[in-house]
Amino acid sequence: MDLAVWRRRVSSSWLIVVVVALVGLVAVMGAAIAAQSRPAGKQTAAGREASAMAGRDVFRFETFGNEGFWTDAMRMPKGVLDSKLTPLQALEAGLLVDIDAVPVSMRDALSRELKTDRTPASAPMLHDVKTTVMLIEANAVVGMVPKDSNGDGRINLASGDKVGVTCAICHTETDKSVFAVPNAGSIGRRIDGIASVNLNVGKLLATAANSRAYYPNLQLTLGGKTIGRAPTGLTVDSSEADVDAYLSNPAFYPVGTFDETQDGVGNSVMNTPLFRQDLAAPFGSAGEFAELLDISNGSFTTNLDPTTLVTPEGRAFLKARAGALGEELADNYAKILADTGVKGFPFVKASMTGKVNVPESLVGRRVDEKKLRDMKAYLESLPGPVAPTVDKTAASRGRAMFRTECTRCHNLDPNAPVSKRLVDLQDLWPDYKPEVLAKRMPPFSPVQNSPGNYDDKMIVVDASDRDVRGHAVALLLDLRRKERFLHDASVAGLEQLLNPARGLRAPHPFYVQDGSKREDLIAYLHSRQTTPHRPAP
Repeated sequence: MDLAVWRRRVSSSWLIVVVVALVGLVAVMGAAIAAQSRPAGKQTAAGREASAMAGRDVFRFETFGNEGFWTDAMRMPKGVLDSKLTPLQALEAGLLVDIDAVPVSMRDALSRELKTDRTPASAPMLHDVKTTVMLIEANAVVGMVPKDSNGDGRINLASGDKVGVTCAICHTETDKSVFAVPNAGSIGRRIDGIASVNLNVGKLLATAANSRAYYPNLQLTLGGKTIGRAPTGLTVDSSEADVDAYLSNPAFYPVGTFDETQDGVGNSVMNTPLFRQDLAAPFGSAGEFAELLDISNGSFTTNLDPTTLVTPEGRAFLKARAGALGEELADNYAKILADTGVKGFPFVKASMTGKVNVPESLVGRRVDEKKLRDMKAYLESLPGPVAPTVDKTAASRGRAMFRTECTRCHNLDPNAPVSKRLVDLQDLWPDYKPEVLAKRMPPFSPVQNSPGNYDDKMIVVDASDRDVRGHAVALLLDLRRKERFLHDASVAGLEQLLNPARGLRAPHPFYVQDGSKREDLIAYLHSRQTTPHRPAP
């Protein structure tokens, strides 16, 4: 189809734009498509395989109603319209485009433009917000799912349809077979379960016309104090510009991280992989969830719709976790929602459990259990990615060093489940000197904070109710793609992580003194992969 004709045909439909949001999870050709549907690890029974296939759709497309939050509370469509967000800008922010979902006529036109110098004159579609709308309405922007909200049988955002967010947004990559922006987004076929290490979540949240609606997950000033990377916290009176400035600053909200706790602490953490979840546990960087089902439910009922926090159940959760400061947070959030005209919340579609502040229903809500279990089966079935080619001799030397130096916490065998124990913060961070900020009722330990940022994830939300305040052991897989390490993204690369120049008092002070031996260990870490694994794109 002639590009000019195509543009005339679509221009009347896209009067209002899209959400290019967040938060807070397709296959490569041939064998890789089979790999994403084939069980790996424990998922081998035919019945579990069927549920895993259903779970793929939950992971990719299920919002449980959060399109109400992202469209009516955050007002992403208006924000994108106001900023005229283009496909190139969306890619620069780390978003992904599933080429298999792009309409054929549009795919051909985009392909031609991507082969040019991509200036506005050479690539008008790539600089047009209408193209962004077209991609989202086609369900081609990974993790951003359009819904037929008005029930007319077709997707048209200008007619009142809405866009929600799914797990895939933070836990997917593409094979980059069509196009890739260096260290940012790409266009290609989906690869589910890979951590979105280049997703600029803060920048995307700042695109919203009402980013104040994400108040509980921001760095706040509560009780006259603030904790986080920024020198000052946001308040109930902070303007939209103030919130956007915080979210858009990578020093405060690093690329590849997401603030997953509703505690007013500025503690965004690295997006994590979700493949081979049969090997992982506990879940959450602070190990606060023993079960994958429960952290998934928590994400759907709080992170992807935080308005649940101003319900009676959400207020009870905040009070139990943070006392008077939790009540202050809830009151402030209710005021912000009222001041900005947000109504009809909470938006998430979930059953009431009658239980609050327990892992299976933090805010007294539980989304569809079968869908949670289907997604769990899918994430357990996803094979890990193939490791890059490394110097085998160096990797062999590195493996011997890893066996001697690292197996107190980490498995030598990448196919074995990680230890379910949490590594105590005192063991991970010699400078951990916490000060008690507030007492809490048992089974929770006190709210406490140490100077520095490494413990910020565990100040309010932690696993002290069933274990210790510490970190879950990571799956040491797919490490070549990562440029930042530790949960808080504070270390730039494996070389820096293992280099004693960081100092004996730094977090994770486990070093290799000799530079050549560090290279050997890094070669081994890059070589780790599961069996089976996903073939290379």
